[in-house]
Amino acid sequence: MSGWRTIPVGGLVEPVKTWNPLRENPDDVFDYIDLSAVDQAAKAILGAREITCGEAPSRARQLVSAGDVLVSTVRPNLNGIAKVNPEFDGATASTGFCVLRPLPNLLSSSYLFHWVKSPQFVADMVSKATGASYPAVSDRIIFESPIAVPPLLEQRRIAAILDQADALRAKRREALSQLDSLTQSIFIEMFGDLATNPKGWAVNPVSDFIIGVTNGMTRRRIESDMGENIVLRLRDIRSDWIDFSDVNRITLLPNEVRRFSVAPGDLLFIRVNGNPEYVGRCAVFEGHPEPVFFNDHIMRVKVDESKIHRIFLAYFLNGSAGKKEIAKHRKTSAGQHTINQEGLGKIQVPTPPIELQTEFVLRLECINKQKMVFSASKADLDNLFASLQHRAFRGEL
Repeated sequence: MSGWRTIPVGGLVEPVKTWNPLRENPDDVFDYIDLSAVDQAAKAILGAREITCGEAPSRARQLVSAGDVLVSTVRPNLNGIAKVNPEFDGATASTGFCVLRPLPNLLSSSYLFHWVKSPQFVADMVSKATGASYPAVSDRIIFESPIAVPPLLEQRRIAAILDQADALRAKRREALSQLDSLTQSIFIEMFGDLATNPKGWAVNPVSDFIIGVTNGMTRRRIESDMGENIVLRLRDIRSDWIDFSDVNRITLLPNEVRRFSVAPGDLLFIRVNGNPEYVGRCAVFEGHPEPVFFNDHIMRVKVDESKIHRIFLAYFLNGSAGKKEIAKHRKTSAGQHTINQEGLGKIQVPTPPIELQTEFVLRLECINKQKMVFSASKADLDNLFASLQHRAFRGEL
């Protein structure tokens, strides 16, 4: 790092202009970038929307330019950041972002973008965040964060290397996304759009296919409990898969072990959440080296596979047709959206012949094998990128 200086970010950026859309012609339109517009995985603006000045929220204030780097000031552990591309030059960003506009003779926009993606920067922001339920940092804290600054040409060289490595990761993500699209295409080809059921399959309530349903345990881990048993939470239940990367452990009592164990083939169904879109999300448990249990945000559903394939049922419930059915039986109370066992049983499912369902599952397994190969490759690329990041900001690249 010979010749590198360490400078607060605020000393390398210039102020951005603000405006108040509510003071303009209410019918004028502009592009608005709020926090939800940034995809946290892709680190890109994917959900900006066009709105009128008359409907502008109070946070719509900051005028951004191509090359600006947006850093979300809330939940810094999620690293909600993006670089403004030319498409959004002149757009308006929420005040929930700290907008970093590099001084072009001192700081490369791409170098800065990679810095705010780095584990070092994220860890610094997390350590300085305040607020237990809604952790956040201020613009001032971001401006005060130190960044190692090599000469401008070296910044560009480093950014170009990281750009290339990141592009490989993006291609692998896109390949995985294409495989998901392929699965959806196969499902539609075989069964039609089950929301309209054009092939006229028999329609049955879920209750016809259920052997048993159980709500999970209500006890939570206490601070002094180091935890022995894996107890799944709603955050672990993804659409069609279960995430064991950050498990919750609680030492269970013998009666809890008996009542709340999960067996291979069980369908785990989210029954309550503050976000209605998560209610009904489900996955089939395929097994784990350790015993696994589940908490009260989840229902354990045992399926009669002589009548419906559990994978087909899960795929239907996670799809658009299933979500529409779930919404019919969802209830709201005290800000929580729920579906109970009776509501689950009333969900109507178009039911193709079991042989056709099995054929779909076999084709799905072939695609999933390819996804595993791609996922392993993506993991290798993620490790490579992390190594390059670490070396880049230590002057070792």
